[in-house]
Amino acid sequence: MNARVDTSVLSHLSNRHLDALEEETIFILREVAAAFERPALLFSGGKDSLVMLRCAEKAFGAGRIPYPLLMIDTGHNFPEVTDFRDFRAQELGAELIVRSVEDSMARGTVRLAHPGESRNVHQSVTLLEAIEEFRFDALIGGARRDEEKARAKERIFSHRDSFGQWQPKAQRPELWTLFNTRIAQGEHFRVFPISNWTELDVWQYIDREQIALPSLYYTHQRDVVERKGLLVPVTPLTPPKDGEQVVQRDVRFRTVGDITCTCPVESTAATAADIVVETLAADVSERGATRMDDKTSEASMEKRKKDGYF
Repeated sequence: MNARVDTSVLSHLSNRHLDALEEETIFILREVAAAFERPALLFSGGKDSLVMLRCAEKAFGAGRIPYPLLMIDTGHNFPEVTDFRDFRAQELGAELIVRSVEDSMARGTVRLAHPGESRNVHQSVTLLEAIEEFRFDALIGGARRDEEKARAKERIFSHRDSFGQWQPKAQRPELWTLFNTRIAQGEHFRVFPISNWTELDVWQYIDREQIALPSLYYTHQRDVVERKGLLVPVTPLTPPKDGEQVVQRDVRFRTVGDITCTCPVESTAATAADIVVETLAADVSERGATRMDDKTSEASMEKRKKDGYF
């Protein structure tokens, strides 16, 4: 990322397309409310879910969102994000349901290979348990097609079988915004209202709407180590390895998730407008630049999605 952010380019950048994206998202959010009996909106406190929440607020009104917010907590989330999640849900008067991977571990449905293993992949188990507990028939999420290759294979209404599995070759066609929402007993849908947005669109919308975000998204100083081409934050969960040098850098997070697999990028961007400019120059997707768990294999995300991951 550039040491200095030149925002003069913004005067040449149109954001008129955001109206069409917002309209589509609002339409999909209302379609979910009309077509399903027990939907929920996945809400992590991250930028994409906060954009969706703003669209839901416009679709239904503050305090009138017709489905609960659901968070699957690994127990290793950044406290700045979970605190903001709680604040925003309370501010909107929305019902917030939190289910924890640690609870699944206590039940024995999640078993770690070793104490230091990332819990991120195990969210699938806890999510499927929450679906069974509340009998959710649709889960709304903030995944975008530009995030990662497997995401690009998704439909907006992504069918999941009775085991919660995703079958990419069995997805239903979506023509003229006509969605086939029929499901059999035990099946459900994952719905992605911002599928057609890009990271740049999200940041332009955040800038236009002045959406508040957790502070981690903006520049701050943090101790990091360089590892496999990533800046790994130094925390009790991610200590430096032998021989690694701890340095302090000006960084921000492009995405926020489990501490054990989420890395910041070097940046001095202090506002959403600054980040719009940085995003214009980025040549690596946000997951490719920040997620250690996606570095294992080209097909790592697709495999997890087939197993029930969001």
